[in-house]
Amino acid sequence: MPQTNPAPTDLTAQLIDRARAMIPALRARATICETECKVHADTIQDFQDAGFFKILQPKRYGGYELDPQTFYAVQMAVAEGCMSSAWVLGVVAVHNWQLALFDARAQEDVWGADPATLIASSYMPRAQVTPVEGGYRVSGRWGYSSGVDHCEWAFLGGLVPDPEGGAPDYRTFLIPRSDFEIDYVWNTLGLRGTGSQDVVVKDAFVPAYRSHRSKDGFAATSPGLKVNDAPLYKLPFGQIFVRAVSSSSIGALQGALNDFAGYAGNRVSNNDFAKLADDPDVTIILSDTACAIDEMKTTLNRNFDALMAAAQAGAELNLEDRLLYRHQSAQVVDRCAQLITRMFYASGADGIYLDRPLGRTFVDIHCGRTHVANSFAKTGRNMGAVMLGKPNADTFI
Repeated sequence: MPQTNPAPTDLTAQLIDRARAMIPALRARATICETECKVHADTIQDFQDAGFFKILQPKRYGGYELDPQTFYAVQMAVAEGCMSSAWVLGVVAVHNWQLALFDARAQEDVWGADPATLIASSYMPRAQVTPVEGGYRVSGRWGYSSGVDHCEWAFLGGLVPDPEGGAPDYRTFLIPRSDFEIDYVWNTLGLRGTGSQDVVVKDAFVPAYRSHRSKDGFAATSPGLKVNDAPLYKLPFGQIFVRAVSSSSIGALQGALNDFAGYAGNRVSNNDFAKLADDPDVTIILSDTACAIDEMKTTLNRNFDALMAAAQAGAELNLEDRLLYRHQSAQVVDRCAQLITRMFYASGADGIYLDRPLGRTFVDIHCGRTHVANSFAKTGRNMGAVMLGKPNADTFI
C-alpha cells in the first residue's frame, strides 16, 4: 500500500513521544554538554532525525508547518532531560519559522541544497550598517548566539539609518558562516551547554533580500508570505520567539519536580531521622509546583489557540491581547525560578552536589531568567501603562 503522511494530530503525538524517549540520553549527556559548552553533536543529530527542526519549517522545504503548541510541547519535553539542549532547540528551530518570512531567494540560499541547514542568531542591534547598491555592508560583534557551533548561517540584528533623519529601521541580516567568526567567550554559571558564543562580522556584503524588517514581522507583511501563506507565518515574531526562551524553563522545572518527588519520597534526615515525605512544607512545594506548571502550559496553549485562530481568520490581533500574551511569557521564568528555589532549599545539603540534577536545573533556570525577553518588569510596566491610557512602547509583541 502507498505510504501516507500522518495527520497533524498523529504527527504531534509522535513528535512528543520521540522527545520523551530522548530524556534518558539527554540526562546522560548533560555533563558533557556543560563541560564542552555546547550541545552534543549526537543530540543535534537526534533532533534532526526526529524531525524537530521541521516542526515550524515550510512544507516547500520538507517541513511540517505544525502549530506552535506542538513545537513548545516538544521543547518542554526535551527540557525535562537537559535545559541547555532544549534552549538551543527552541532558539535554532524557531529560525526555520523566521526564514519563512524572508524573501524566497533568501530561503533558497539557505535550504536550496540542504533543507536541514540550521541558522543561529543574535538579535542585539549591534550591526554597523552602510547602505550600498544592492544591499548593505555590515560589521559588528554580537553576543549570546546560542547553538552557533551547529549552524551554517546567522540572523544578526542591526539598525538601518533613515535617509530622511527619521527613526532607524530595525532589520535582521542573514549572513553565511563564511562571513562570520565565532569568538569562544561562553564561560558561565548556567546554561553552559547552550554555547552562546560571540559572533564577529568584518565588512560583509548582505544583499537587500537577505534582510528582514521588524515592521513587516509586526504587521504580518513579510515578503516570504508570498510563497509561505499558511496562517502559521502570519503570527507576530515577538510572540513566537519569546516563548522559545521561556518554555524550556517549564520543562526543566517539570524534570526537577519528577526528580524531587522521587528523592523526597525516600530521603531520611541525617540529623533527626525524619522522613522528608512527612514534612508538610515539602508536600506544599510539590503541589504548588505541579499546579504552576499546569497553569503555565495551559496559558501558553490558550494564547496560541487564539493567535492561530486570528491568523486563520485573517483577523488583526488587538493590542491588549498581544501585550497580555507577551507579559505572560516574560513571567514564566521568574515563576519557575521561585519554584525551583523552594525545591533546592528543601532538598538540603544533598542538593548542592554536582552529580545531582536539581542543582543544575536551579542554576540553568536562574540564568534563563536573565534573558532580555524574560524581563517581566519591563513588559509589565508597559502593559500597565497602556491600561492607564498611555501609548504602547513595545513593538516586540
